[in-house]
Amino acid sequence: MSGIITAVLLVVVISLIVGVVLAAASVLMEVPTDEKTEKIEESLPGANCGACGYSGCAGYAAALSNGEAQLGLCSLGGQEAIDAIAPIIGTQAVKSVPKTAVVHCGGNDSNTAKMAEYQGVRSCACANQLFAGLGKCLYGCIGYGDCVHVCEYGAISINDGVAQVNVEKCRACGKCVNVCPKKLIAIEPKRSHAVVKCINCDKGAQTKKSCAVGCIGCMKCDNECSLGAIRIEKFHAVIDAEKCTGCEKCVSVCPQHVIEMSR
Repeated sequence: MSGIITAVLLVVVISLIVGVVLAAASVLMEVPTDEKTEKIEESLPGANCGACGYSGCAGYAAALSNGEAQLGLCSLGGQEAIDAIAPIIGTQAVKSVPKTAVVHCGGNDSNTAKMAEYQGVRSCACANQLFAGLGKCLYGCIGYGDCVHVCEYGAISINDGVAQVNVEKCRACGKCVNVCPKKLIAIEPKRSHAVVKCINCDKGAQTKKSCAVGCIGCMKCDNECSLGAIRIEKFHAVIDAEKCTGCEKCVSVCPQHVIEMSR
């Protein structure tokens, strides 16, 4: 009987010692919390999508608290988040600029073709491992819908072999941007501006062989734009949505009809 009592007492003593050690460790190793950062993070949507350019909401909150980030980068939070965070960081609220995802590819089934049949997992990421895709254009949308599956708002669908975004449903979270193996999707202002529906980096002659509406880098749009909103990069035109005013001059001069207006 005395042996049992001794064992019980021993367990109790060990438990007390361990409890004291853990309590002391929790005090000594406690990470100080920044109340300002916590309040900012509570004002963010908590999606941790990374569309703001930081490592989730916590990273963006810390950067805002330290004065290292610009207010209004959270597309998902929108104006509500801006209004809530502005007084916390002691600044004036800015106007939220609505944004949406834009797919930079016009290579649908009518404009280009497949060069092989694929019988593996229906995933853009998997198909991209096989000769960078199955289409004649190695830069175009694979069309297996990885972006569709990752979108929580039902804003993306595959139509005629190419991803399309419903701007009314899109919350500009950026998850589709991260999952696209071709990097065809970008987050841009939700207003009328010109969009080049191609990122083909081949020279013009090769591009025309692979897609009827591929950008050939002819520079006509660049020469027509007086705002400096267009540049030719790796044999295709790139438009700065922030500078574009939607005059549509580039649309009218494009011989490939690869530039469209984002409405």
